[in-house]
Amino acid sequence: MTQIEKVHKLVEILDMKKATDIIALNLNGATIIADYFVICTARSNPQMHALFEAASEGMLALGCEIDHSEGTRNPDWALIDFGGVILHIFSSQMRDFYGLDNLWADATKVDIKTIDEV
Repeated sequence: MTQIEKVHKLVEILDMKKATDIIALNLNGATIIADYFVICTARSNPQMHALFEAASEGMLALGCEIDHSEGTRNPDWALIDFGGVILHIFSSQMRDFYGLDNLWADATKVDIKTIDEV
């Protein structure tokens, strides 16, 4: 599975679980940390857990390994690294506080509106 296919699958999973404000950033050439970030907001602690579990299980079922994860017990932020594609799940307050959307403002946004076409 290519990195962009991982991004599109993650967006699809997050959308099915009603994550809000989903964005995907292409970081190629901007950092060695990852090729892409997928960032979304959870509206509650149970939804944070549900998004984390759905993304983990859904991507593992497709054969994508999890290189690293953090925040499984944190109600405000969680991260899953799928080897070049890093998913950040935030509460609305923590998303504003950390401002990854603004920190990586120079990154190219991936058009996720065409998700059904992939």
